[in-house]
Amino acid sequence: MVDIAVGRDLHRLVWQLAAMPAPTSPRKQSLMPSTPLRRLLRGHGHALQAIVQIGKGGTNEQVMAQVARALFDHELIKVKLGQECPETRFEVAERLAEEPGVNVVQILGRTVLLYKRHPQKPRFEGQGAR
Repeated sequence: MVDIAVGRDLHRLVWQLAAMPAPTSPRKQSLMPSTPLRRLLRGHGHALQAIVQIGKGGTNEQVMAQVARALFDHELIKVKLGQECPETRFEVAERLAEEPGVNVVQILGRTVLLYKRHPQKPRFEGQGAR
């Protein structure tokens, strides 16, 4: 029985240490790599309401400024794309991920989950993690 448990732990460790290959789909290249942090963020993001909504204006400078401010305040936000948004969800995610430090955690339907670590008080990473 002990040997089986050790074998399972070793198998789990090998999978955790194995490097994930780069995404082959261009749509998934903006996503952050699969890590325990990404799993944690997806779990926390499930209950969030969309803070930023993108409409017929698309991702203009005002939207980018609003996203930057919301990420500074909340660290993890949902961005909702309206039906009238001229860009696809993948184009929006790629544009939002171009900002320094911004990671796309998940794209689900017309919702994009974004994360940017707070410079002084991180909630999800480091010693200040809850």
